Amino acid sequence: MPQFSSAGISIAYEVHGEGRPILLIHGFGSSGKVNWIDTGWVEALAGAGYQPITFDNRGHGASRKLYDAQLYYAHEMARDAKRLLDHLGIARAPIMGYSMGARIAAYLMLQDPGAVSCAVWGGMGLNLISGLEDSEEIISALTAESLDQVTGRTGRQFRIFADHNKADRAALAACMVNSREPMREADVRRISQPVLVAVGSDDDMAGSAGGLAALLPQGEAFTIERRDHMRATGDKQFKAAALEFLARHAAE
Repeated sequence: MPQFSSAGISIAYEVHGEGRPILLIHGFGSSGKVNWIDTGWVEALAGAGYQPITFDNRGHGASRKLYDAQLYYAHEMARDAKRLLDHLGIARAPIMGYSMGARIAAYLMLQDPGAVSCAVWGGMGLNLISGLEDSEEIISALTAESLDQVTGRTGRQFRIFADHNKADRAALAACMVNSREPMREADVRRISQPVLVAVGSDDDMAGSAGGLAALLPQGEAFTIERRDHMRATGDKQFKAAALEFLARHAAE
């Protein structure tokens, strides 16, 4: 994978095909490949005429691993995304983020509104404002010596996911401390671009999609039926809704 330096931090990325660029920001413990390629998103977007750009967030995938929790605030990770657009010479593009990636996308839109035409936030509802209540459980799960020592359902989910992806669990534990940085409601209301907020009907981690969409000047909510937080990522209902939304707003 190509890499670039984001303020001294090496970030791995891939540009897929040709077409209108769209930046994809993956979730916690995942990677560009796991979140967007393996789930069929890159193929679906390329088929609709887009040029998907995937990258591995700091601490994830092939990007540099960091062990200082102060380096993982969502607003700082959003600067990696903006620097990638700058590195590629892209002045303005639609973006998609899932879970932590949606939080990063929100901060990107707040900090650099001119860089984003519209956005799809998946797996993120009102918890954008409230943060994540079970962060400590996830950190404990990631730092436990073995999965056998992890008893909480959420903790086990994330530990199994991290182990499956062969992730650096120490880097992820550091990331979890501050990457769930809550956004103030007043700042959410300042995000003026069109946003599709998509959350699974069985997702007990994201919070209300409708509640978050109602705070956004141009927010739309979509429920991914019969899907929880983990299984909603590549769902075909989600893809169809996102592609329809992008067809209306990506060129703005």
